[in-house]
Parts: sequence; C-alpha cells; structure tokens
Amino acid sequence: MLLYTNRHVKFPVCLAYVGNKCFLILMCVLQIDEEVAKLLALKAQIGGDNVKHQFVLKTAKGTRDYNPKQMAIRERVFSTIIGCFKRHGAETIDTPVFELKETLTGKYGEDSKLIYDLKDQGGELLSLRYDLTVPFARYLAMNKITNIKRYHIAKVYRRDNPAMTRGRYREFYQCDFDIAGQYDAMIPDAECLKIVHDILSELDLGDFRIKMPWEDVRKEMVTEKGLSEEAADQIGEYVSLQGGMELAERLLQDQKMCRSKQACAGLSDIKLLFSYLQLFQVTDKVVFDLSLARGLDYYTGIIYEGVLTQAGVAPGSTEAQNGTPAEESVSVGSVAGGGRYDGLVGMFDPKGRKVPCVGVSIGIERIFSILEQKASAEKVRTTEVQVMVASAQKNLLEERLRLLTELWNAGIKAEVMYKKNPKLLSQLQHCEESGIPLVAILGEQELKDGVVKLRVVASREEVDVSRAALVDEIRRRTSQA
Repeated sequence: MLLYTNRHVKFPVCLAYVGNKCFLILMCVLQIDEEVAKLLALKAQIGGDNVKHQFVLKTAKGTRDYNPKQMAIRERVFSTIIGCFKRHGAETIDTPVFELKETLTGKYGEDSKLIYDLKDQGGELLSLRYDLTVPFARYLAMNKITNIKRYHIAKVYRRDNPAMTRGRYREFYQCDFDIAGQYDAMIPDAECLKIVHDILSELDLGDFRIKMPWEDVRKEMVTEKGLSEEAADQIGEYVSLQGGMELAERLLQDQKMCRSKQACAGLSDIKLLFSYLQLFQVTDKVVFDLSLARGLDYYTGIIYEGVLTQAGVAPGSTEAQNGTPAEESVSVGSVAGGGRYDGLVGMFDPKGRKVPCVGVSIGIERIFSILEQKASAEKVRTTEVQVMVASAQKNLLEERLRLLTELWNAGIKAEVMYKKNPKLLSQLQHCEESGIPLVAILGEQELKDGVVKLRVVASREEVDVSRAALVDEIRRRTSQA
C-alpha cells in the first residue's frame, strides 16, 4: 500500500493493490478531523466519560409505587373483598391485560377516547383493557358459557387526567363480581347490592349511599341532548326524589308514570328488588334515586353506585324513605358501581345470542386512598412473622437455624437476625419495632433442659416450653392475638 499526495488533489491519496488490480481511495482526512473535533467538544460539554446522563427518577404520570405499609393495607382490603366474593360462591378467572382493539371499540361511549392503544404487534391492533367487564363478556361468548358467578381482580388502564389524592390513576385495580345467566328477576341484582353493602360495612369506611345531584343530569339533557328546559324540569320533579319501596309504590300510583308501560315495569322491578333487599337486611343503606346515570354504553337495566358521604340525610332516614327531596350531601366519592348489561355478550356472539349479566365493581383505589389517610398516624404491621428465634449467648447460630427450620416445616412464620452473634437486646428491639408477638430464646441451659424460653413481647412474660410442645404453644398464643 502506497501513500502519496497529488498536487491536483487536496487530500492524501492511498493506492491499494489487490491481486493485479489497483484501487484509489480518497481519504478525507481534514473532514474527518473536523467531525472528530465536534464530537470531542460535545463530549466535553456533557461531562466526559465520568459523568452519567442525568434524568429524573419518577413514576409515569398517573401511576405510583407502594411501600410495605401501603401494601399491608392493600392486602388486608383485598382479603376482605375476596372473602366476601367467596362467601357468595364466586369462582375466579383471568384475562389478558390487552385485547384486540375491535373488542373494546364502541363499548364505552365517550370514554372510548381514554383507551390506551398499542402499536401494531405482528399484524394485530391491540389496546390495554379499559375495564374487566368487556373482557368478561368476550370470554363468555368465546367459550360459549351461559351461566357463571365469577370475580376478577386485576389492573386496568385509562388515559384519564389523574387525581392521585382522590384515588384516580391511569393504572389501577378493579375488583369485579358478576352473575351471568338467565334467572328470575332481581334476585342476582339484589345479591350484588348485598355484596356492596357488606364490603363497605366490613371496611368501615363511613356512611355510604346512592346519590347523584339532579343538576348534573339536567345540564346534560339540555346542553348535550337537546331537551327543552321545560321538559327537563318536568323530569326533575321525579328524579329529585329518593327513597325505598314506599317511593316505588307511590310512583306506581302516579297517573303520569302509569302512561308509560316501560316506567311501570321498571318501578315494579324496583319494588321487587327492595323486597329482596329487606330479606338481605340492607335497606338501611340502599336508596332509590331516579337521577343516577352511568356513562358506559353497555348498561341495559338497573344501575347502582356506592357513594361515601360526610354529611346530609343518611340512607334509611325518615325524610329519605318518604320520598321527599333529600338535602345536599358532601360526597367523598364513588367507591362502587355496577348494573345490568344483558346485551353485551351478544355483541361478541356470531349469532347474537344474549347472556343476561349483572355485576358490580368495587372502586378499590379510592378505598385505598381513604384507608391510607386513616392509617397515616397508625403503626401497621408489614409482615406476618409469629415468632423470632433468638439467642441469649454467643456461638448458637446453628441451634437457632435448626429451630428455625423446625418451625418453618411446621408452618410457623418465623425469622432470625442475619448475624452469628447478635445481642439479645437488638433482637428484642427488632421484635418490638416489627410487631412480632413472640420470641423463642435459646441458651446453653435451655438446650441442656430440652426447652425453649418463649417471651411475649407485649407483656415481657417469659415461660419455658418443651421443644416438642413449642409449635402448639406458638399457635395457641398467636391465634388469641
């Protein structure tokens, strides 16, 4: 290879011989040098090799992390909800977190704009699920299921404007309970309301009822639906009423209402529903409210919403039950909602065969927000450890691990400190800070006597327990706590 400079060429030239052929290569050295200089300057500007790229560590908008205390609260709430679902005989399913876009299209009305669309994946247009109801209907139609009582707890996604303090996120859990099948009127509907009542009561969130201010509905009818203000006011005479079975009976006697067969049929269903709710002993919290409206397109019959209230007329009060206009109440927000959607499954069936469905969704994130605020100053256990295996002297790590294994094998939740010779005081302090109720203490004397010193952390009571009886004693004491 020969390198030379030609007076007619501004840049060095290289002659490369391959076999009997010669190639002329122009080496634009000056231009390369300029580009290298630019890169070096840029490198110096961003800090060289020793400075990493700076970026903000944060979660995506509308999402959040959960620390151990928050997760302990969530697990307790989930346990309460799942326990209620199972008490009512529900089985569980799961569906993919994303669906074909056409599966979700046209099911949510104006809220369809909140669906997260994904990029084309191998020829399929996909979207993240918006709720659990439409995937459930797709599941029923695809598997030709005509009756099932199921619950489903999973994450859903919405491109909404998040309000984190109110429990509104872009990624959040839904807890759904649904009954699918052809059954006698209002029996499944009443059970769904019973479930809402029991869950909200067990979680001790405060007073709750069904309520939606009529003014919101009136504004929508006049400005968006084109209804005259006079007609809207006539409707308002009815929708401003709230009550129970007495209100349904009163409206059934109303001459204007009797002119509509559909209205009479609906009121008869409400009356029947309240008769079942009386048997379920939940009428103290359920209010018949003609103003309630939900925005999803798939609802076809009765709808309901659980709202936490801070003030106003309590459900079941004389004023509300008599069907007179209720006082304005300050609402914390909707924490449950649902209704009947008899036509949704038929949208997916090739022959349009319908499967009547009714269900409820618990607004779990808003419930979490409320309970987190309540527990902000409380000490919440983040583990379920029943006993700490400790030692009072040195060189007993193997004995601690041997006893720990015995407890684990017996199903006892136990742990040790990851040190060969931890101080006893440090081990006891760990139990107090973590809320561990018992300490199993080993020492040279205990090993000789074949016993374990069992210490109750709260009272500091200590008792010697034989090694063979230790598991039963731990179970007895922790079951009483």
